[in-house]
Amino acid sequence: MRHLVPFLKQPPRVAVIRLAGVIGSGPRAALSDEALGPVIEKAFRRGKPNAVALVINSPGGSPVQSSLIAARIRRLAEEKSIPVHAFVEDVAASGGYWLAVAADDIRVDPSSILGSIGVISAGFGADVFLKRQGLERRVYTAGTSKSTLDPFLPEKPEDVARLKSVLEDIHTAFITHVKDRRGAKLSDDPALFSGEFWLGGRAIELGLADGFGHLEPRMKEVYGDKVRLVRYGRRRGFLSRFGARIVGDALGALEERTHYARFGL
Repeated sequence: MRHLVPFLKQPPRVAVIRLAGVIGSGPRAALSDEALGPVIEKAFRRGKPNAVALVINSPGGSPVQSSLIAARIRRLAEEKSIPVHAFVEDVAASGGYWLAVAADDIRVDPSSILGSIGVISAGFGADVFLKRQGLERRVYTAGTSKSTLDPFLPEKPEDVARLKSVLEDIHTAFITHVKDRRGAKLSDDPALFSGEFWLGGRAIELGLADGFGHLEPRMKEVYGDKVRLVRYGRRRGFLSRFGARIVGDALGALEERTHYARFGL
């Protein structure tokens, strides 16, 4: 209530948004623009914060959702003239790093993992298995490309070439975003945009981060010992508060575990 009393001097306020989990689409995803939009808007607009801090722990996910979330953060930061700080916990890789560069300053732990500036598409092919079982796949389409990359049919070179072209375009957009945000801070190391990832110290050397630092001590260093950290996050549903799980949650947890495992976490 103190911020409602105009003649009382207020301590600096930093709105803290936690961005943890795999980036996907829809309200059930750990990180999506649909789910996080109201949280981000509230953090920037409520109580005139001196800054916004992003606490990031994400191995990536959807490039579109990464772009939407980051664009929302930048739009509000510029509209409100509010600086944005990012603090990386275990990992900010791939789409997670896309989110990190929405900040004006990126701080890491020595053991944080950053990078993986690349794009991946993975799946399975079951055509040989079907043949061994005596099963035949029958597909009828209107349009020559409607059955592109059907996992139950033999892979076609032209389908692979088309997919790689799409992945290259997304990769180019990712690189452009990083260069626009990090600019001259980036090194000219040829591995920078190869999809490789690094620990905190090396990430700082490459210009992917600005230095070591954890949320509370860094915010006190920048805004003074009396700074208030006001945390914003998604509200959990009634069942999830009591640890209830459904099949969809279990499958989602397995998928998330797979994403983190790529970085040895």
